[in-house]
Amino acid sequence: MTSVKRVLDKCQEPAFGRWQAAAALFTIATMASPPRPRDHKFNERRAELGEAALQTLAELGYARTSLREIAQNSEFSHGVLHYYFTDKVDLILCSVRQYKARCVTRYDEVTTTSTTFDELLEGFATALAASARDEAPMHRLWYDLRSQSLFEEAFRADVAAIDKSLEKMIWRVMSRLAELAGAPVNAPSDVTYAMFDGLFQQCLIRHLSGDRKAITAMQASVQLVVRQLISVPVAPAKRRRPALAA
Repeated sequence: MTSVKRVLDKCQEPAFGRWQAAAALFTIATMASPPRPRDHKFNERRAELGEAALQTLAELGYARTSLREIAQNSEFSHGVLHYYFTDKVDLILCSVRQYKARCVTRYDEVTTTSTTFDELLEGFATALAASARDEAPMHRLWYDLRSQSLFEEAFRADVAAIDKSLEKMIWRVMSRLAELAGAPVNAPSDVTYAMFDGLFQQCLIRHLSGDRKAITAMQASVQLVVRQLISVPVAPAKRRRPALAA
């Protein structure tokens, strides 16, 4: 309102001509009008561009990227990316949010279709292994972004939201495992997530360094941790009937 009043006061000056007044009134209208909300098509286009740029982002990482560099490594011009995204932070957050939104549903099928504790545990470990093996660059980008959030305040809210969605994903699996085992999970949700996240990140570092045993080792560690967190009741051994005397 202070800026609008300053323009109106300027209009009252004798030296202010008709065209200057018209320009001033246009300025007032611009300042007074609320920003137009982004429409559905605009957001759809952002999602498409974010998805298309994801591979380039995963290969280059946060520190080595700018909108111009991303454009040079993709089919889109710098002008197009700059129109839809404020800066590289905006683009990276859009891309990673979309990728992680798919990740959180990855284990839903094995969780709902498994009928025994061992079946679900095996399926969970197998899915984690496939994700580490097939999508290592994408996960590397996520961990890069999460590390940058320690320095970049602009990342923190989105990183916290993604982390929470991943925690809920792990807890859905663990809750179903506990249900199938008939025993509780012996740790809260955040601690449980931290354990699996640590195992996955450690595996990713070793895998990207060329360790061929990293993924297999993670699968074994995941199964070990699950069995420590959920004490599966051991069925009592059946007593053998004594043999009848001849």
